[in-house]
Amino acid sequence: MKKTVSLKNIRNIGIIAHIDAGKTTTTERILYYTGKTHKIGEVHDGAATMDYMVQEQERGITITSAATTAFWDVGGVTYRINIIDTPGHVDFTAEVERSLRVLDGAVVVFDGKMGVEPQSETVWRQADKYNVPRICFINKLDAIGGDFYMSLDSIDERLGVNAVAINIPVGIENNFNGVIDLITGKYIYYANDKGTDMQIIDIPDEYKESYEKYRKLLIEKVAETDDKLLNKYLSAEDITESELEIALRNAVISLKLYPVLAGASLGNKGVQILLDAVAKYLPSPMDKATIVGTDVNTQEKIERKQVEEEPFSALVFKIVMDEHVGKLSFVRVYSGSVKEGSFIYNSTTGERERVSRIMLMHANHREQVESLAAGEIGAIIGFKSTTTGHTICDIDNPILLEKIVFPEPVISMAIEPNTKQDQEKLSIAIQKLAEEDPTFRVVTNPETSQTIISGMGELHLDILVDRMKREYKVEAKIGKPQVAYRETITTEAKCQGKYIKQSGGHGQYGDCWLKLTPNERGKGYEFSNDIKGALIPNEYIPAINKGVESAMQSGVVANYPVVDVKVSVYDGSYHDVDSSELAFKMAGIIAFKDAMKLANPVILEPIMKVEVVCPEQSVGDITGMLASKRAVIEEMTMRGNAKVVVAKVPLESMFGFVQELRSITSGRGSSSMEFSHYSIVPKNVEGEIIKGEK
Repeated sequence: MKKTVSLKNIRNIGIIAHIDAGKTTTTERILYYTGKTHKIGEVHDGAATMDYMVQEQERGITITSAATTAFWDVGGVTYRINIIDTPGHVDFTAEVERSLRVLDGAVVVFDGKMGVEPQSETVWRQADKYNVPRICFINKLDAIGGDFYMSLDSIDERLGVNAVAINIPVGIENNFNGVIDLITGKYIYYANDKGTDMQIIDIPDEYKESYEKYRKLLIEKVAETDDKLLNKYLSAEDITESELEIALRNAVISLKLYPVLAGASLGNKGVQILLDAVAKYLPSPMDKATIVGTDVNTQEKIERKQVEEEPFSALVFKIVMDEHVGKLSFVRVYSGSVKEGSFIYNSTTGERERVSRIMLMHANHREQVESLAAGEIGAIIGFKSTTTGHTICDIDNPILLEKIVFPEPVISMAIEPNTKQDQEKLSIAIQKLAEEDPTFRVVTNPETSQTIISGMGELHLDILVDRMKREYKVEAKIGKPQVAYRETITTEAKCQGKYIKQSGGHGQYGDCWLKLTPNERGKGYEFSNDIKGALIPNEYIPAINKGVESAMQSGVVANYPVVDVKVSVYDGSYHDVDSSELAFKMAGIIAFKDAMKLANPVILEPIMKVEVVCPEQSVGDITGMLASKRAVIEEMTMRGNAKVVVAKVPLESMFGFVQELRSITSGRGSSSMEFSHYSIVPKNVEGEIIKGEK
């Protein structure tokens, strides 16, 4: 039964972090303490509620973001908390991206032994991109090496943000048994292993100095964000708990402060206090009063209030293919409401869709409801052509919301079905998986007729292939992973493309001159019409653009897709009878290919940011190995008693890296890798790539 809660008491939050920081374990505790589950599911046992996929349970990692809803009472007020638990592995960064796009707040979990790790920085930047207020939870303080103050400093230093502790731990490692609340001045002691017996007692004498120090710092930082509070602070007047909490909430919502809490989710400590902080300090949908979109009819910017009285608008942020009910479209409703059986308008595609059923999700379990209203997150069954990033809205009041932009895949492999029957199964599997995952791409090599699948990393493709075999029963041979190279140009060039074909009756005539100019790295393709006069009628210009886009699918150096090019059509001619869109498309292809050959084309390769954490005695061997892989070492620092090496390395050199690292460090080293940028391949390597491609 759907519990009704006031809009101001709804919290849409994500749990985000580096891999293995304890996101899912924290979420499991939240579900247990809110009464959503009656047994704590452990990740290491493969029993976590939120990790419901077979692949997640086997590997002990989160692969796909899972949504659930829980209720929590603070001071006699019930809060509805919609939670999305996201993956930590860089290969699944798109799951974090699309979740943060629709959330109002986030809890960032840090491993108390490690502080800020590489993927912590990545998810933090993603949250910055969407202006998502955050609370920090320093986890694993009961583990050997757990250090709250080191982790707190690393948030300041590595993320460069104004973080402030709102509680501090009592005891370290095995002796961590509670926290001191810096706002109330009380020590919250956990008297049993399940974390259900919380005793509020006086602060131990040996912690009073730390309490005074960090409380003073908290008041100073909060007062800096609030003029009224600052005047009281400077006048040495008492500041009440209520004043401090209200000012802190405003500072969090305006991204001026990031509260930091201590805890140990696996040890059942600190999670209830984290829930209190989510309710008190993270925003409700009402705190971001309006959303901005584009009026479909006038193309002007318009605003919608996030209330039920406004016309309906929502964003589809995730698609899941469910074997029982078919396609589930996860939506965040921004304004108005949507009811079962109604029709909505997809303003991205211009099509009408029917809302057959509406579900509230609890991981892979569904609860049918009659409607979804502003501020709510749910799933809709019945959509045919709606997919990730599409805006759905009221038919009479169409609005287009900002899309979600996903990173490009960097790794590919060939997949070849064993039989004709497997070919049919493979087609179905690819179609469904590609609809679920916007970073999964599929192309057919026209020369070899091979199916090439592309993704964000080896693990990403490994999971996708595993799902094809298990869920869709596809038997296939898999090629070795290949780097997703690209081609681009380095100089300007001009060329004519002429396509003339005579036959009985109408012939074909298309003639255009194109100018190619290198574009900034990462800016992609830009096309402009610089025709003066009526040399080419306007109706044929889009056909030239289509021809160029077609030609860019396969470059002139080694047949890789072409990126980062500006193309302008500036001259040409046409024939009154024989000219057609097809002829100008062919002319565009010819002109682009010929011009690219004159523009000093080069191959681009993906460069990865790699961070290696290893014992100090292994550093020499690690740097030597990285140097042999064409790495550029950027920095070397200490983290606790371990050495951290940060380098930029071509992806092509990184296959098998983890095994080498384990061998050199006797299993004590670890690494993480994320995409950084594309860079021009050195000439000697380019020769090898061309040879291999030929």
